[in-house]
Amino acid sequence: MSPNRPDEENTAIKAAVGPKLALTRGEIAARTDAYFNRTQAIVSHFGECEVTYAIFIRRPVIAAHGLMIEWLENVAREQGFSVAIEIVTPEGSWVGAGEPLVYLTGPFTRMAPLETLLLQKLGSACVAAHNAYQMALALPDAAFLAMEARHCAGFEMQEIMGYAASVGSRAARREGAKGFIGCANDVTAGFFGCEHGLGTMPHALIGYAGSTLRAAEMYHEVYPNDPLVVLVDYFGQEITDALAVCRRFPELAAEGRISVRLDTHGGRFIEGLDPQSSYGVLERHTPGTIRRYRSDHELKDLVGTGVSAAAIWWMRESLNAAGFTEVKIIVSSGFGLEKCMTMRDSHAPLDVVGTGSFIPVKWNETYATADIVAYDGEKRVKVGREFLLQRIPSRTKENEA
Repeated sequence: MSPNRPDEENTAIKAAVGPKLALTRGEIAARTDAYFNRTQAIVSHFGECEVTYAIFIRRPVIAAHGLMIEWLENVAREQGFSVAIEIVTPEGSWVGAGEPLVYLTGPFTRMAPLETLLLQKLGSACVAAHNAYQMALALPDAAFLAMEARHCAGFEMQEIMGYAASVGSRAARREGAKGFIGCANDVTAGFFGCEHGLGTMPHALIGYAGSTLRAAEMYHEVYPNDPLVVLVDYFGQEITDALAVCRRFPELAAEGRISVRLDTHGGRFIEGLDPQSSYGVLERHTPGTIRRYRSDHELKDLVGTGVSAAAIWWMRESLNAAGFTEVKIIVSSGFGLEKCMTMRDSHAPLDVVGTGSFIPVKWNETYATADIVAYDGEKRVKVGREFLLQRIPSRTKENEA
């Protein structure tokens, strides 16, 4: 593990991925671009060369290179070659567009087949980390729960996205935000310093139970020592069902061990609200929010259908009026950066945000690029990429893995 990464990052990565085996040479050859395999064959024929790669991304990001480096070190160890790793931007730090994140120096015949796979593990992680960082800073007093797994194209993406959220979260915590407290799956929980994934009940359990209250009773019977988090939108009776659960378990409510989760879909308003009354709720609690110009998208998040700022305020108002001031509110459903910023502007009284919306939306922004910038110590790069030479390490072997 690279000594240039802080212990917190090293520990988090090791806890989640452990001594993961690298792919075999044959598997790497099958997954890389064909011209890298041909390059390997040509260099093997004409003579080995030590090369230095500079890796960068074309947009500003948060550096999240830990998984990539962990994998590279595993490959080097299993294949028996040395690679020097020079981290330019520390994990969790902001890096500008086009600035090198890391330099890698090693034998060309071994490094060439790895380029495709290294880039796969870097670009999307850095953009997702940046998104998670911005979301956490937008709502610094809220805790976040990473719920990206269901939106990922298989485990490799899930691992990268969960890791990225943890990196962005740690960066936000250094600036005073609560950040991400965990994730929804055991397999990536280690990234967040947890042993297990977090979560209580899906909508399916409520359908099985036949009522929201009965689902809460079932859950509490099986997990009596756990906090009780209840989805309240299944029957379209968010307020009614939330209050019913609180009245059924008044001690838990008073102890702050009950949370209601709002996940109302965008096709309807939360129970008790419509367009006019939604404006009224915000007028009562945060009038300045609604009195200035808003885009259509902002208005939807403020007073529209689904989990709006008005819906959150309405739930808080209803719980407080019934005496359940300690009951927490968890929100989910489309909480990306823009929605988080709108919730901040409206001072929405939410406690936890469940989201996978740190997954990059514009995938072409995630493309990482690698260029060789030195051959056997001689600096050389294609025209137009001379900027990569500015921070090239002079003695990379000092940091050999």
